[in-house]
Amino acid sequence: MSILIQTYHSPFGDLILGSYDNRLCICEWLSGKSNDGIHRRLARYLKTDFLNGTSDVMAECACQLDEYFGGQRREFSIPILLAGTDFQKAVWQTLSQIPYGTTISYSELAGMIGHPASVRAVANANGANAISILLPCHRVIGADHSLTGYGGGLETKRALLEMEAERVVHSTRSGRSALF
Repeated sequence: MSILIQTYHSPFGDLILGSYDNRLCICEWLSGKSNDGIHRRLARYLKTDFLNGTSDVMAECACQLDEYFGGQRREFSIPILLAGTDFQKAVWQTLSQIPYGTTISYSELAGMIGHPASVRAVANANGANAISILLPCHRVIGADHSLTGYGGGLETKRALLEMEAERVVHSTRSGRSALF
């Protein structure tokens, strides 16, 4: 069994979607500098190679990403396969707890996983996240509120955070949430 991959065109650039055993294992910016490392890690952990193709989970992911970028979705319900160390998996799973339209620092993320002194290791694990957007590593920023590294680039990170913040403000002003 191979990891199936295809390209998804978002308003902020192209993403690579990948699935293995009908679970999403890749949602990474095509322009990302960490793609090679992520792909090597996945191939090593899953003992397989890559093949262009599609799957039901990638089709559903594309639909949910369309809804996210269209302002109709805040959370995702896609089966995910995490390939990494237990520490990395703990960081990645915790990313999904960061509320839409908010940010936290790497220090706060380290505290959330019970390793408050491991800020640098948490930052490295965050940078190795293979499932951008769905596991929102873009919501993690520096302690001084600065934008720090992001696979899609800092401008993409800024654009995603601004998009989410604007929609939260809009839904608060209208008295109801336009998203589900």
